[in-house]
Amino acid sequence: GIGHWLGMDVHDVGSYVNGKGKSKKFLPGMVITVEPGIYISRKSKHVDKKWKGIGIRIEDDVLVTRSGCEVLSGKLPKEIDKIEAIMSSN
Repeated sequence: GIGHWLGMDVHDVGSYVNGKGKSKKFLPGMVITVEPGIYISRKSKHVDKKWKGIGIRIEDDVLVTRSGCEVLSGKLPKEIDKIEAIMSSN
């Protein structure tokens, strides 16, 4: 998948479908993540060595509101240089 429910736990449990096998509707107050990523196995045979064993994911946390949604993580940086600056500062 490319996301999950977010609640009392970081990976809150819960089905994405109702008892009839249909997708659940998002309701105000629900929070979901949108986190596309790429993960390259160390065992990959067709990938340059410098890329093996890495993973990259940029996550957004999205609150469902009555009028649409609010991206709770919207002000966080997504640019490589800004993320690397944060990661290298202790």
